[in-house]
Amino acid sequence: GHRKVIAEVCRLAEERGLGSAVVTFDRHPASVVRPESAPLLLTDLEQKLELLAATGVDQTLVVPFDEQRAAETAEDFVTNVLVGCLKVKLIVVGEDFHFGFRRLGNVALLREMGQALGFAVTGLGLVGMDGEPARDHEQVSSTFIRRALGRGDLARANAMLGRPYEVRGTVVKGDQRGRTLGFPTANVRVDASILLPADGVYAGRVELPSGERRDAALSLGTRPHFFNDGDLLLEAHLIDFSGDLYGQEVNVSFEKNLRPQQKFENLEALVAQLEKDVASATQWLQ
Repeated sequence: GHRKVIAEVCRLAEERGLGSAVVTFDRHPASVVRPESAPLLLTDLEQKLELLAATGVDQTLVVPFDEQRAAETAEDFVTNVLVGCLKVKLIVVGEDFHFGFRRLGNVALLREMGQALGFAVTGLGLVGMDGEPARDHEQVSSTFIRRALGRGDLARANAMLGRPYEVRGTVVKGDQRGRTLGFPTANVRVDASILLPADGVYAGRVELPSGERRDAALSLGTRPHFFNDGDLLLEAHLIDFSGDLYGQEVNVSFEKNLRPQQKFENLEALVAQLEKDVASATQWLQ
């Protein structure tokens, strides 16, 4: 998907002695155009910029997306932003790319404008998980990644992403029930705009502000064990770790779906399962 487009941008820029750039919006366009059906995000802006920087692209232009931008025609966006601001010589997009007011802009329009304004256009075909042309349901896109995460198919989502799915959040004080059971957890509050995977128990890793990454058993859900209090929680038990993380921002990566959430008859059954979860996570992450 996007990784293929960016790789081609970098390749062609180097080949032609040009600088490479990515254009992205701050605010998902759907959150302005149709907020009632806007998708949850796979990254926040800071994460997105970090991921883009890691691709080797020279620069990223972040364009604020608001009502005025939503009403801008595709022609004006090309003229004002791509040509006027970036002075583009070559544009690389997916062949199904649409942009501008009512999504009327497409690859054909870009090519037509490119002939008049002096830039070339490359449209890339849809790709599957193997990097080859996509076949039906095998397309790699943010929509398919969201669907996979939503149904708990973490392996497929991570394969499409090319990395473990990761969210960022702040460690907040909980009721410390995990600590009383011998499994202290960091309760991570994630912004409501970010997509969380399906409820379940996962093997994962937690990156601390220092950059240190710790193996963890992750629990995501409404805590059905037997409390049934209805609060959606992301709890991370950092394996062989002791320390105070309250108020700190951490990155949580989901590496392996271990089991669905379940309710337990008593504390003993819950503790026995938590021991199995930590053992499974430790084994898988080695």
